[in-house]
Amino acid sequence: MSYDFDYDVSEGVATITFNRPDVLNALTLAIYAQFRDLMVTLQHDERVKVVVLTGRGRAFCSGGDVYEIIGEMLERDMRAHLEFCRMTGAVVQNMRLLEKPIIAALNGTTAGAGAVIALASDFRLMSEAARIHFLFTKVGLTGADMGAAFLLPRVVGQGRATEILMFGDKIYPDQALQMGLVNRVLSPDDLLPTTQEWAARLASGPTFAYGMTKRMINNEWNMDLVSAIEQEAQAQALLMMGEDHRAFFEAFKRKQEPQWSGR
Repeated sequence: MSYDFDYDVSEGVATITFNRPDVLNALTLAIYAQFRDLMVTLQHDERVKVVVLTGRGRAFCSGGDVYEIIGEMLERDMRAHLEFCRMTGAVVQNMRLLEKPIIAALNGTTAGAGAVIALASDFRLMSEAARIHFLFTKVGLTGADMGAAFLLPRVVGQGRATEILMFGDKIYPDQALQMGLVNRVLSPDDLLPTTQEWAARLASGPTFAYGMTKRMINNEWNMDLVSAIEQEAQAQALLMMGEDHRAFFEAFKRKQEPQWSGR
């Protein structure tokens, strides 16, 4: 299938590169739909162990295209607006439900929907040249968009999330790192090499264990302690019977590195 973004799979890593640099990689209706559906497809693509997201040029993703989305949607009725917002929300839902790690390499402007796509990723590596901007209130919309009001408090805390989503101010790399919004801040030259190193490490690791970890992180967000501990007990019992755990034990006895099968 052809996409309105660059898509490549190599050595277990699927790399998605938003590629509309002349408009800071703004999203169109087609890109939203393609990205949403690809996240579902990737769950069943055994070639892919890890997903990397990045952008071409000076931006990661600047959000929805002003003319192709905002201008277009203002001509439509309420039902069409709701269908659009549900579609964009499905992008984040499918990202979180994908049981494979997603790394966002934030190479530049990361705004609006682009900021939420970064937020929905499992890891965020940020260039010193990048800025994150949850700018929804700046355009007269609620800061609660695409799951941002659900995800952001869980990453940076409710008080800081409220400040970010209400004021819509730019977040600079040092701020993002200090508040835990990103995992690393890197020079522009080091961003993609480091991202590729992380992706390679994940792709060659115990991928079933990674997938279960992501599932459990999602599931336990709204659980009480007793339920969470019980679900972790059940999940860990399954993993203890898996091939990768046995591979670790056999390798340990031989003083070797385990060869992971992802099972």
